[in-house]
Amino acid sequence: MKTVVHAACPHDCPDACGVLITVEDGRATKIQGDPNHPVTRGFLCAKVAKYLDRVYSPDRVLYPMRRIAPKGVGVGLRAAPGWQRITWDDALAEITDRFQKISAEFGSEAILPYSYGGTVAVLNGASMDRRFFHRLGASQLDRTICSTAGEVGLKSVIGVKLGTEPEQFRHSRYIIAWGANIHGNNIHLWPFIEEARRNGAQLVVVDPYRTRTAACADWYLPINPGTDAALALGMMHVIIGEGLHDADYVAKYTTGFDQLSKKAKEHRPERVEKWTGIAASDIVKLAREYATTRPAVIRLNYGIQRSERGGMSTRAVAMLPCITGSWKQVGGGLQLSTSGAYGLQREALENAGLMHKALGRPARVVNMVELGKALNVLDNPPVKALFVYNSNPAAVCPNHNEVVRALQRSDLFTVVHEQFFTDTTDYADIVLPATTFFEHKDLQTAYGHYYLQISDQAIEPLGECRSNVEMFRSLAHRMGLEEECFDQSVDEMIDTALASRHPWVQGIDRSRLEREGHVRLNFVGCGDGSYGDRSYGDGSLTRRSDPQPFLPFAHGNFATPTGKAQLYSEELKSEGLDPVVDFTPPSESRHSAKAKAYPLELLARKADNFLNSTFTNLPSVQELEERNILEISAHDARARGIADGAKVRVFNSRGEIQLTARLDGRVQPGVVSAKLNWAKLTPGQRNINVLTSEKLTDMGNSATFYSVLVEVELSKPAS
Repeated sequence: MKTVVHAACPHDCPDACGVLITVEDGRATKIQGDPNHPVTRGFLCAKVAKYLDRVYSPDRVLYPMRRIAPKGVGVGLRAAPGWQRITWDDALAEITDRFQKISAEFGSEAILPYSYGGTVAVLNGASMDRRFFHRLGASQLDRTICSTAGEVGLKSVIGVKLGTEPEQFRHSRYIIAWGANIHGNNIHLWPFIEEARRNGAQLVVVDPYRTRTAACADWYLPINPGTDAALALGMMHVIIGEGLHDADYVAKYTTGFDQLSKKAKEHRPERVEKWTGIAASDIVKLAREYATTRPAVIRLNYGIQRSERGGMSTRAVAMLPCITGSWKQVGGGLQLSTSGAYGLQREALENAGLMHKALGRPARVVNMVELGKALNVLDNPPVKALFVYNSNPAAVCPNHNEVVRALQRSDLFTVVHEQFFTDTTDYADIVLPATTFFEHKDLQTAYGHYYLQISDQAIEPLGECRSNVEMFRSLAHRMGLEEECFDQSVDEMIDTALASRHPWVQGIDRSRLEREGHVRLNFVGCGDGSYGDRSYGDGSLTRRSDPQPFLPFAHGNFATPTGKAQLYSEELKSEGLDPVVDFTPPSESRHSAKAKAYPLELLARKADNFLNSTFTNLPSVQELEERNILEISAHDARARGIADGAKVRVFNSRGEIQLTARLDGRVQPGVVSAKLNWAKLTPGQRNINVLTSEKLTDMGNSATFYSVLVEVELSKPAS
C-alpha cells in the first residue's frame, strides 16, 4: 500500500521546506519538495533530497546504550566494544538515580541541559524538554551560539524579527546579499532572485569569502571580516551627505536621524576603505546604486554577526532601509529573520513557572558558548550532569580543546539523545536513540518565510527511537513529576501553541493545518491595504487571488516603544554601548596587536553541504563536500613556502590543526578559511574549533567564530 505524507523539514535553515514523503508498506521510499508550497515549489536542497540515506543509515542509534569503557575510548561512527545495549527502563532508571543523587548532594542546578538547532520544529525543539528541566530546577541554558547577536542588533532598530517575504524578491531591482550565501544555505530564495535578475535586477554580494552566491553575482565586494558596520556607515555617509535618503520617511518613522547623520559624517569612504579593504570609489558606487535603484532589498544573514562587533554590525545594516524608505515598497526592505511573526503560545509550551515550584526562584543561567568554562570552572554548584539533545557540542562549541577536556571528566554524568554516534556521544555515559522528522509529528514555523506547517509522522520509529517529546515525558514520569503538563499529547501541545491571541495566527488551527499542510499567516490589513490588481512597475501584476504583500513597516509601526525605527537607542546607552552605532576593529583582527604573532584572520565557516554538524557523517553527502581543507590566498601561501595541496599546520595560542592547503582564490590576502567538520572525521580528531575562542559578541552574548587570528606553516614530516 502506497501513501504520500505531508511533512516539513525541521532542520536549522530559513526555508523550512514543505516535503512529501512516499511510504510503501511502512517504509519511506521517496522524499520530494511540496510543489504546492509557495516557497519550496517542488524541490529540495541536495542534503535533504538524500534524507532516506539518513533515516535508514546503518549507523543510526536504534537502542539505548551504556558506556562500559573510559570516555573517549571505542569511538567511531557505530557502537563499538565500549558500549552495551540496555533497555529504556534501565536507561531511565539510571538517569533518574544519578539526577536524584546529584540534586541531593549538590542541588538541582548542578544539572545542565544543552540543546540548540538540531531541530527547530516547535515541539521537539522546545516544549516538553523545557517543562522537564524547569520542574527539575536545573540550570538554564542561554542559547546564544548562533543568532542572538544579530537578532538583538536587528531588534535594536526595528523592535522585532520581521523582514521582506521571499516571494517579494522577484520584484526587487537591486539585491544585496550581505554575509548571505543564498545559493548554499537559503536555496529556495534563489529562484526569486533569478526571476528578478531576468527582469533587470542586479545582485551584489558583500562577503569576506567568495561563496557560491558571490561566484554568481553581478558584483562581488570582498570585505575584511568583522568590518561590516564600517561599510554601512560609509554608505550612510554618502546617502545622507548627498541627500539620497527618504527625508519624508525618516521624519515620520524614525528617531535619532540627526545623531546618525553626525556619526555617518565621520566615516568618509576613504577612512572606511582602510578597515574594510573595499575601495572608497566602490563604497560610493554601492551607496548611490542602493539608494537610487528602487525597489532595493538586503538579504542579511547571520555570518555578519559572528564577529566580536556582530550586534553593532547588524544594527548598522538594519538602518539602511530605514533611511532610504525602502520598507515602503514591494520588493524592498531587508530580511534577516521572519521568526517574530508567528506569535505562538510558547510560554505555555515551556512553562517556566515550574522553576519557582522547584526552586522558589529562577534557576541560574549558563551561556552555551562558554561550555568549556562552565564545565571546567563553574562552582556553587559545579556542573555534575550534562544532558545533550538537538546539539553536538563536542563539534560545534568554540575552544574545542577545553570542551573535550571537560567532557572527559569521570565525575561528569553525561546523557546524549541522538540519531548517530557523534563527537559528543564519544564522551557520553548514556546514549538514547532519537527519531528523525519522518518518525514523529510536529508543528513547524520558519525564519525565512511566513508559512505555518504541520509535519505529519510518515513511518513508525525505527528500533526503539523516541522523539524529544516522548523521551522527556517518559523521564518526567520516571522521576515522579506529577504535573498535568507532562501528560499532554502531541496534538494537545499543538493546540496549546496555536491557542494564541496574536492576530496573525487567528483562523489557523490544527485541523486546518492537517487539511492544507501549510497556511500563510493572517496578514489581512497589515500590508498596503489593497487586494485588487496592481502593477509593481516591472510589468508584473498581482491578481486578486494573490496574497496581499506583507509590508510591515510601510507606514512605520515598528515594534519599538515609540513605534519608530530607533536610529538612537537609550537602551543601548544604558548598557554602555554607543546609542547610535559605532565601529571598532575586533580584538583579534589584522588591526590588533595580536596580529604580530598570528597575522591571518580565520573564517571558521560552515560547509555548504552540511548543516552545522548535521549530515557530516553521511557518505552520500560527504561526496558533495571537500573536507579538511584550508583555503589560503596565493600571496599568503607564497610568503610561507606553501604550495597547493601541501599539508599545513594552522595554529594559535588555543590549539592547532593539520589541514591541506587549497589555493583557489576564494579568500583575500590576510584571510584564511576552513570548514566545520566532526572532530573524529578530521586529522588528529580535532576540528577547526580548537582555534576559536569563548569570547562573546558586543550584543546578545553570541559566539565570535569569525574573530580569530592564526598563523599557518608547512607541517613538519613525521620523524
